[in-house]
Amino acid sequence: MTFRIALRALARNKLRSFLTMLGIIIGVGAVIAMVAIGEGAKATIRSQIASLGTNVLIILPGTTTQGGVRAGFGSVNTLTDGDAKAIREEIRSISFVSPVLRRGEQVVAGNLNWGTFVQGVAPEFQQIREWQVAEGRFLHDGDVENDAKVAVLGETVVRNLFGNDDPLESVIRIRNIPFRVVGVLAAKGQSSQGADQDDIVMIPYTSMQKRLMRITNVQTIIASAVTADRVQEAQEQITLLLRQRHRIQPDREDDFSIRNLSDIAEAASSSARVMAILLGAVASISLLVGGIGIMNIMLVSVTERTREIGIRMAVGARSRDIMLQFLVEAVVMAATGGCIGILLGIGSSEVLKFWAQWPTLVSPTIVAIALLFSGAVGVFFGFYPAQKAANLDPIDALRYE
Repeated sequence: MTFRIALRALARNKLRSFLTMLGIIIGVGAVIAMVAIGEGAKATIRSQIASLGTNVLIILPGTTTQGGVRAGFGSVNTLTDGDAKAIREEIRSISFVSPVLRRGEQVVAGNLNWGTFVQGVAPEFQQIREWQVAEGRFLHDGDVENDAKVAVLGETVVRNLFGNDDPLESVIRIRNIPFRVVGVLAAKGQSSQGADQDDIVMIPYTSMQKRLMRITNVQTIIASAVTADRVQEAQEQITLLLRQRHRIQPDREDDFSIRNLSDIAEAASSSARVMAILLGAVASISLLVGGIGIMNIMLVSVTERTREIGIRMAVGARSRDIMLQFLVEAVVMAATGGCIGILLGIGSSEVLKFWAQWPTLVSPTIVAIALLFSGAVGVFFGFYPAQKAANLDPIDALRYE
């Protein structure tokens, strides 16, 4: 009964009711769209970090100082494949290890050529990066032991050198040295820095050392911890092992650096989380303004319907009936505006995803919270006008013109 009376009262002033709801519609829509942008950014960062592998530690060579000027990490060759073997054999918290060498090269296949990155790795690189093979096989231990002239290609390289042809068992040339294609990697997409991870050619790291670069050191070592909670333990153990192998005195700095991708991922996720909270907080201001609009219109409505309230009280309506009527009106406006706002927010996020290519992710949880919050706004901002209506004196109300 009270609900029907409230609906009839709102229907009498359709335009005013809609304009009152507009603040809630915009507020809820903005909250959902802004949070969807923030959640989309977090999901993108998580997927990009995951594409680098799990529980990964990256070991870089050390620094050098010349004329009082210190160069960055990697400016001096301090890592060898012996270091990688020692890490694999002596540290139980590590599951996989691979030396890595990398540099840009021009790769030729038939009458086509493509500038890409050639990367020398060990077979365990596949497990560390969790990189699937779409066709053929990955490198194996025999390839490394024999400095084999074999290669595994990324999707971008295959597309530019072979088009729709099958590249398996074809020959590519790197610095005029023939390499037989034994596998094609599954697509990885862009890295967190926007680089194309599929624009790559992988060969045994020993072939990279002896045939292409003619060096004995390695540029990087990457390793994967057994579990996520043992990454820190593995990092400490690698530090101790390499200091011992490199004969570094206790008072001297490390000649290497270890980067923990878990820390990088956590920092990136924290930044995205702060951004999502900030966007949601800014959008919530619109919801607050919408609530104030509801209170304002409800107060006007109480004034306009003072005589109606007096008549209802005169025929037996109690104060709580009057209060409930106006409270229901406020909640109906807020909840209806919230539902329309949810549709607007979801629609806006989809438009952003389609036209602006901006990653968005609408969470069912935030949709439910937005709907409940809009109803709570109706109760909070409708309470004072409803209480004012309930406390009117019936005699004064009937005399009101």
